[in-house]
This record gives sequence, structure tokens and C-alpha cells, in this order.
Amino acid sequence: MKRALFGFAIGALLIGTAAAHHGWGSYDAANPVTVAGPILTVKYENPHATITVRGSDKEWTVTLAPTFRMTSRGATADVIAAGKTVTAYGYRSTVEKDEMRAERITVDGKTYELR
Repeated sequence: MKRALFGFAIGALLIGTAAAHHGWGSYDAANPVTVAGPILTVKYENPHATITVRGSDKEWTVTLAPTFRMTSRGATADVIAAGKTVTAYGYRSTVEKDEMRAERITVDGKTYELR
């Protein structure tokens, strides 16, 4: 009985994670954008880290890579801390207003490739 409950719990967790994840098809890769400005908020959690950036024209939600990839490339939570200035290059969402997926970011003069 315990195995069945454990299996059910793991299955429910995986289904919930899959439902929360979105595909990359909803981004306009034909028209890249660059957003630069101070980081206002940070969510360093899976399935993707996200930051809010005050760009020159508006506030942007910038979807980054999964945390394991961010960490392995040196873009730790300390690197993308609120208050730092970031330049994010990537693709605007075709679904969510003022949201983009970053291909790379530059913080403190260092560039981090996210894909």
C-alpha cells in the first residue's frame, strides 16, 4: 500500500510540473529583442528562473533557463540579484504581454549563455 501511495504522489508531482512548463514555440524567434535595466524581482526556482526588469519602455518578465543550467554556467542567484543591472537578449512572447525568453544575459560585464 505504501508503494502505491508513493507512486501516486510521484506521478502527481510529475504531472503538475509538466503542466506548469510551457514550450518554446510561443516565442517570436524571428524578431529578437534586447531588454536592459535594473532587476526588480528574482525567482530562482524551477522549471525556469525568472526576473523582472525595468526596461526603458516598461517592466519585462524575463524567463531564464532552469536553475541547474543557470548554476552550471555561473549565473547563480547571487549573480542575478535584485538591484543589479542586466542586459537580456532573446525573444518576445507571442502569448504573454511584456514577457520574453532570454538566450543570454549580461550582468556585471559578464555574459552567460542560457541555451
